Amino acid sequence: MEHIKSIAVYCGSKVGNSPQYVIAARELGLAMAERGIGLVFGGGRIGIMGEIADHVLTSGGTVTGVIPHFLNDLEVAHQGVTELITVESMHERKHIMFTKSDAFVILPGGLGTLDECMEIITWKQLQVHDRPIVILDVDGYWKSLKVLFDDIVKGGFAHPKALDLFTIVDSVDGVFDAIADAPEPDPIVLESHL
Repeated sequence: MEHIKSIAVYCGSKVGNSPQYVIAARELGLAMAERGIGLVFGGGRIGIMGEIADHVLTSGGTVTGVIPHFLNDLEVAHQGVTELITVESMHERKHIMFTKSDAFVILPGGLGTLDECMEIITWKQLQVHDRPIVILDVDGYWKSLKVLFDDIVKGGFAHPKALDLFTIVDSVDGVFDAIADAPEPDPIVLESHL
């Protein structure tokens, strides 16, 4: 964990229907700040993305927000962050978040969060990076995603070791354990079908 200086957290610009989503975001923000780990996030002050940013900041941590111009009004850019980077596109947003992060955590969120989750896992499969990826399954939110991953393997479209590209946990403490214990990606995940 000593080499983990910043974590990109992908999460919703809404708070969702379970109070557990907000609680988990707050707990994760506090835990990151306590460990001296900076937050890299989507730059909005609303939803659980705003909750985690606020809790990192109020706990003395650093926060880098990355937001496209066209989302600035919709997601209302968080003006209190340590660094706010405004970009032209979603692609640029995701690339900057990627380059500034040592690990990735996925909290509950909508279609954008799902897109970010799948892309960062795919990049690991393609050996673009070897950084830890942790999905925080708050209140069973990601249980269907786990079933989908299993079905992709069962259907023959991914090697079974693809399931080692990420870890699914159900607690904030589990996030840091999973980051510390993340295995190196097995090249067979990419090369098995070549």
